[in-house]
Amino acid sequence: NPIEFDKDMDDHMLFVTACSNLRALNYSIPTEDTHRSRAIAGRIIPAIATTTALVTGLVCLELYKIIGTAQKELKIDAYKNGFVNLAIPFMTLSEPTPPAKTKAILKGEELNWTAWDSLDMNMGDITLAEFLQYFETEYNLDVSMISHGVSILFSFFANPKKLEERKKMKMSEVVTSITKKEFPPNQLFIILEIIANDIDTDEEVELPYVKYRFR
Repeated sequence: NPIEFDKDMDDHMLFVTACSNLRALNYSIPTEDTHRSRAIAGRIIPAIATTTALVTGLVCLELYKIIGTAQKELKIDAYKNGFVNLAIPFMTLSEPTPPAKTKAILKGEELNWTAWDSLDMNMGDITLAEFLQYFETEYNLDVSMISHGVSILFSFFANPKKLEERKKMKMSEVVTSITKKEFPPNQLFIILEIIANDIDTDEEVELPYVKYRFR
């Protein structure tokens, strides 16, 4: 016979607390004791779970469009945004707005990119000097600043002596020396943001982020 959950039953709460803490440990979420878990369980609103299930279903419908149509490229009107309010009840679907495009001129050719695009680099763990040289040779750009998250790895206004030292270092070494954090063993890419000027015109060229593979 099914057992109806009762937060005031100690055996029920011990089981729920154990299960929730196991899941928390898997996802690095802080664990809670039985008393705190009982308070959380007492405030769960069924409508939240219902809405979550509906939203998850809508997300999965969009996912099917991506993984189930690999042989053709879908246009943006094939996808849908969903607006839901179960209290009314109300649900409607609409076409998403295309991402804004930024125009850049690279080597005399026009590049239109969005926030979903990136410049991919797969040259191994090269030095900072080689990284700068790559953009000069490949894109005719003079890089004035490189950042990773909130950390500035290279900038034209930095101490010249320190810059010369960094230019001899591998890109991964530059990042770890500044952030003071080591890369996880399974991390393959470093996300970098770059400010650069066209060498011929000296005009700033807006670039998408750089997805740099160092392993």
